[in-house]
Amino acid sequence: MPLADELLGADEAEALIAALAAAEPATGFAGLRAAAARLGELALSARARALAEALDADLDDGADRLNAVVRSATADPGFAGWMLWGVGLAVGRRAIDDGSDAAFDDGLALLRELTPRMTSEFSVRPMLRHDLHRALRTMADWTSDPDPHVRRLASEGTRPLLPWGERVPGLVEDPGLTRGILDALHDDPDEVVRRSVANHLNDHSRAHPGFAVEVVRGWQRRGGPHVARTASHALRTLVKRGDADALALLGFRAAEVEVSPIEIAERRIEPGGTVRFGAEIRNIGIESADLVIDYALFFPDSRGRERTKVFKIGRRTLAPGERTRVDASRSFRALTTRSYYPGDYGVALQVNGVAFERAAFAVRPEAIEN
Repeated sequence: MPLADELLGADEAEALIAALAAAEPATGFAGLRAAAARLGELALSARARALAEALDADLDDGADRLNAVVRSATADPGFAGWMLWGVGLAVGRRAIDDGSDAAFDDGLALLRELTPRMTSEFSVRPMLRHDLHRALRTMADWTSDPDPHVRRLASEGTRPLLPWGERVPGLVEDPGLTRGILDALHDDPDEVVRRSVANHLNDHSRAHPGFAVEVVRGWQRRGGPHVARTASHALRTLVKRGDADALALLGFRAAEVEVSPIEIAERRIEPGGTVRFGAEIRNIGIESADLVIDYALFFPDSRGRERTKVFKIGRRTLAPGERTRVDASRSFRALTTRSYYPGDYGVALQVNGVAFERAAFAVRPEAIEN
């Protein structure tokens, strides 16, 4: 994962100030310059907020002026990238503070204009929180925009669980609010748009599984060249959970299979090491079996409580009596997004949502004896 300095560091802040100063020479942007000097102390999202607050203070005489300066700065092709996260947040804040429908609508329009230069998905979230239904009406219109960046913003900006994005309770509680957007874009010609739609519906599937299944069923009825792939990605969490309805929609029905005991190459590994495991699957039914194969990892959290996470292996089709060998591995190298703790672990194969016998192993430093 890129570091904050690589995305929104001193160089980006200086480029932002230069573009705005060229658009508005009479303003010294003292606040932005001071904020830029403090970025090194902050995490990524805090950097964007600091720049937004400074820009809001530097151009403090109304939404019209701020929007005009930002639009003028777009004449510079370098006015793009992560520097615009803070700009978008300032645009949204000013639109909300103004209090008028006209300012709110123009703020949304400007975020739409900026999104091909840097996605406005984070900046639109405060506006959704402020007036959810007005913002959704405008964003629904974006689904027919000729620019795929704007169409993607309609879906990504309204995701209920948008990573790094401010939570919008209404989007989490009522999945039906964005169904029109999802139905309009699920078979979009642009893969980036379709992937956003799939991620959006996958977010909903965590709390509203029946809704997710119903939406995909509707997509399948309407058809389209990209429906199968979008549906598969949208239902991936439900597949890992073994949701029978989701599996059936994707063509994976209950299968009669036999899974051999898991073979583990290392029963004890060092922190940061890799566990390798495998098993054999045999179709013991009288019909061909389409299989989706995952593995469940059982691991301790920071308090020693057991957690489970399911990871994808692949898909296979087995004729009656046919066998297949499945081998996989899991690294326990520490990541910025995940930590592994010493203790007792387990792994089990999961076939069409059904978990089979688990096998145990341990992650412990060599110095610690059992």
